[in-house]
Amino acid sequence: MMRCVTAMLVAVSLFATVAARGDDAAAAAVIEGFDAALLSVMKDAKALGYQGRYDRLAPVLQRTFDFEFMSRFVIGTGWQDLTPADQQRWTAAFTQATIATYAGRFTGWGGEQFKMLGQEAAPQDTLFVKTMVDRPDAEDVELTYRMRKTDAGWRVVDVYQKGTVSELALRRSEYSAVLKRDGFEKLLLTVAAKTADYASGKLTQ
Repeated sequence: MMRCVTAMLVAVSLFATVAARGDDAAAAAVIEGFDAALLSVMKDAKALGYQGRYDRLAPVLQRTFDFEFMSRFVIGTGWQDLTPADQQRWTAAFTQATIATYAGRFTGWGGEQFKMLGQEAAPQDTLFVKTMVDRPDAEDVELTYRMRKTDAGWRVVDVYQKGTVSELALRRSEYSAVLKRDGFEKLLLTVAAKTADYASGKLTQ
């Protein structure tokens, strides 16, 4: 009997380990697909122009990022005060602004390559997927993606520059302050203006 119980415990442990490794691989695969799409856009950036980059990146980001979660987080408790219709308006505006940021920043290719550095467990059942942008003529850039598992699979909920600077925290500090100080309509105008600046080339960072 003890041998049977021991064998069952070992089997359960092995199954859990294999499942965890499978989850890690699935999360990494999402980022690998995203990096490949981003690299393709960078190589074709000049021919595509801003709108072409936006159109190519939009479906990629929408299947890579959990925009619903992120849009709620960046305005904090203010989310609860919005009507369902305004929540949808904000999610759409935040999504468009994020896509515009990538389309506006990645305007060319100078030999950069993306490298996977590994994964590790993160708080609240999330996972860190670590990557590096290898830049031949500049300092390499470390990007860490925080991912959570959704009904649709693993999705990005935050990006850390140099492993520590949270993009989501920066946006929350900015957007929640505008919402509290100036109200919801002003927040929408602020984000729309930023999106327009990326489209016009005024913003590149």
